[in-house]
Amino acid sequence: MDWTRGYVTDMGYTYGYYGELNPQRARLALLNAGLACPEVTTACELGFGQGLSANIHAAASGVQWYATDFNPVQASFAQTLASASGAKLRLFDDAFEAFCARTDLPDFDFIGLHGIWSWISNANRAVIVDFLRRKLKVGGVLYISYNTLPGWGTFAPMRKLMAQHAEVMSAPGAGRETRINGAIEFIDRFSALNPVFLRANPQVAERMEKLKNLSRNYLAHEYFNADWEPMYFSDLHDHLSQAKLNYACSANLMESVDVVNLTPSQIEFLSQIPHVAMRETMRDFIGNLQFRRDYWVKGSHKLDRSGLRDALGAMRVVLHSPPDSIALTIKTPVGEATLSETVYKPFIQALADHKPHSLGEISQVLSKAGIDASQLIQCAILLVSMNHLSVAQEASAVSQAAKTANALNLQMMQMARSNDDIHELASPVTGGGFSANRFIQLFLLARQQGQKTPRQWAEFAWRHIKEYGQSILKEGKALQGEEENLAELTALAEQFEQKQLPLYKALQIA
Repeated sequence: MDWTRGYVTDMGYTYGYYGELNPQRARLALLNAGLACPEVTTACELGFGQGLSANIHAAASGVQWYATDFNPVQASFAQTLASASGAKLRLFDDAFEAFCARTDLPDFDFIGLHGIWSWISNANRAVIVDFLRRKLKVGGVLYISYNTLPGWGTFAPMRKLMAQHAEVMSAPGAGRETRINGAIEFIDRFSALNPVFLRANPQVAERMEKLKNLSRNYLAHEYFNADWEPMYFSDLHDHLSQAKLNYACSANLMESVDVVNLTPSQIEFLSQIPHVAMRETMRDFIGNLQFRRDYWVKGSHKLDRSGLRDALGAMRVVLHSPPDSIALTIKTPVGEATLSETVYKPFIQALADHKPHSLGEISQVLSKAGIDASQLIQCAILLVSMNHLSVAQEASAVSQAAKTANALNLQMMQMARSNDDIHELASPVTGGGFSANRFIQLFLLARQQGQKTPRQWAEFAWRHIKEYGQSILKEGKALQGEEENLAELTALAEQFEQKQLPLYKALQIA
């Protein structure tokens, strides 16, 4: 029996981190929608890939996480991280059917599925819907992301050609990467024929060009599974309604601010559609969305005005970008939007010490400048979506998570000595991950081992990079010799000390 059931397992999944799986982020999104959010003490991730998100969220919070991914190689890697951190995380290599039938699982406040729904069979979707119905608590939150129609409508036929070529036209015994490359070459030859399909859909050729440069590991999982089905929102709604789930809001926080995503006439058009499934489907047509990230709730509860004010006022946020680096212009589907300086600059300045502050505390300060609560929450939503701001945990939760987060970070920083797979570290302040490239991880590791100066951090990093026959890339070119590499690393370390280290300290990563 083929245990893979057509899913790619011979090439590892990417080491991605997905902040939407952080219950802290979900709390902000739900409150912005006016909905109550449960206190999350138990959480579950179905299909965790390499397990980076599950490990970070377990280590950086006091939440008890359970997670499964049926690829034993990926489960083994994730368990290595979990053993190092000592976090409350139970990992399994069960297929969905086996995991969802387990009798030793609690009921969950939060369940997450990132990039799973579109790549599994209808039978597995039915298993998951039944699991959500039975194991997600009343008031509990589901995060789900999936490939969306109509955005995939024009490229889906090309994906079918590539997958079919890899299956039936590859040489017997050819490896996965060889089959992927062969499929791409086949599409190139097809494109040279100037077919009517490509003339009618000119954006397909542009997308194929971009696809050629992507990691073959990513392409294997994104395009070459046996099961692959993008879905209209209305069809997903039909599935999840069987589990008594109601759509709450987008987990892509930028998309929740209509004025930067839609024209006034589009907003008016959507406001006249009371049926949620029809309205969200039409929103996808307006934006030609290819991928959705959403939160759903089992029994969503609207907060009254005072309850919402109290919940938002208690929410803590922390700024993790230098204030002078934050641009107040954003690119949107309807063009470029400029955020109000009179609103955003005072908000950013109130958080410039990079310490957690409650929105209620900030409101008291900014109300004197005429900034009201609705403007305040929009500031928070957009700055989180722009990756300048994060929701912060309560001080007691930060203290509780510090030990396990630091232990996980040490393990990941030690891995950075030999590879560039992981690009995040865990913050007990936010309960989630924070971007840290390989150089930053090595600089932080050098500091932990007693190295004091940027030059010493650079020398430490270079020893490990050189040990594995690697060199630094600058403007796409490999630097030559120790002197060039050390000079570049020293410059990066000095920049890190001056601009970035204070932020990592504020997030209790350094």
